[in-house]
Amino acid sequence: MEEKTKNGIVLEGGGMRGMYTAGVLDVLMENGITFDGLVGVSAGAIMGTSFASGQNGRSIRYYKRFGQDKRFMSMRNFFLTGDFVGVEFSYHELPDKLDPFDYETFRKNPMEFYCGCSNMETGKSELIRIDDLHEGIDVLRASATLPYISRPVEWNGQKYMDGGCTDSIPVRAFRRLGFGRNVVVLTRDRGYRKKAGAWWLPGNFYRRYPEFAKQLRLRFAHYNRQVQDIEKMAEKGEVCLIRPSRPLRIGRVEADPVKLQEIYDLGRFDAQNDLERIRRFLSC
Repeated sequence: MEEKTKNGIVLEGGGMRGMYTAGVLDVLMENGITFDGLVGVSAGAIMGTSFASGQNGRSIRYYKRFGQDKRFMSMRNFFLTGDFVGVEFSYHELPDKLDPFDYETFRKNPMEFYCGCSNMETGKSELIRIDDLHEGIDVLRASATLPYISRPVEWNGQKYMDGGCTDSIPVRAFRRLGFGRNVVVLTRDRGYRKKAGAWWLPGNFYRRYPEFAKQLRLRFAHYNRQVQDIEKMAEKGEVCLIRPSRPLRIGRVEADPVKLQEIYDLGRFDAQNDLERIRRFLSC
């Protein structure tokens, strides 16, 4: 008997552009659309956790409530600890006490949950599966650990950082894991192309990790080729592509609740418009 093709969803990162993804995911949740597997990179992984735990509206709620809290994201955190995002507050106090995360529903969800992380020693992307978020919280944190303003996260004896540094939209990698039919959620509009950064910065900042520094330096070129590849896959019907219908005028660390709500609402609007297309694609 022919093995059933597994459905997956691939979530790009992008800091607070992730509010767009949160809007998309909430609409999918409300309409009973599920997947066999999810892979998120950076903010995509963060937003994906609330989808996996079935907590509709949680992402936009706590980002609006705590986005301007200095304990959450701030240069104060960076100067005090070396991490722009407050580790204890964001990954422990907030989900454990202030806006409780449903760890049990996450654990029981049959959907396979993966985080895209960058191995700093090898300079390669790794898709790491999390079955229990209590045990895998450092993997989630590693996936969203921004270069230059964060310390690397150590896990299983290796050092990791933001998955977007090495594979921003890991569709091909996810397909190799057996997820052959994927919905892909981007946080950049059609026509966006990443520009080269300061070529000298990665090598100077990460001289102890030359392979990682190389990937950072070439990230813009890899990203642009990746988007072109995904667009061709979408044209062939190999993936279902969802992306912002207009540019997201928001910074990576935006904390204004009005702007966050605006981006979230756009994600909801685009997802609702694409619902039938998504359903048809997943039922093929």
